Amino acid sequence: MHELAVTESLLAIVIQFAEENKASKVTDITLSIGALSSIVDDSVQFYWNHVSKDTIAEEAKLHFNRIPAKLRCLDCETEFILEDELVPCPNCDSIHLNIIAGEEFQIDFIEILKTEDNEHETTS
Repeated sequence: MHELAVTESLLAIVIQFAEENKASKVTDITLSIGALSSIVDDSVQFYWNHVSKDTIAEEAKLHFNRIPAKLRCLDCETEFILEDELVPCPNCDSIHLNIIAGEEFQIDFIEILKTEDNEHETTS
């Protein structure tokens, strides 16, 4: 259920950006979501379809870029991708691990249609 709050925040950021850039429409939004972030793409899309209704971002297409969980062993410095469940270091079996990727949730790009010249513009 936390995806509703996350999606409302996403919409607020997108609308603010669109207004600051004199957009007539938001067409595409690219998001990076880490595997450990507990954010579900389908839920964000579901809520987006409702919260963006009657806004400048209505019908904007969401694109999801999934970032795998990457860990570093604090004992032997081995870095590895976490496939499913949390596991010890594949090199030394240590459980002293540090997350170095996979908790992300960010907007990478917002594509807009500008009012003045009807041109598409992408920003990151």
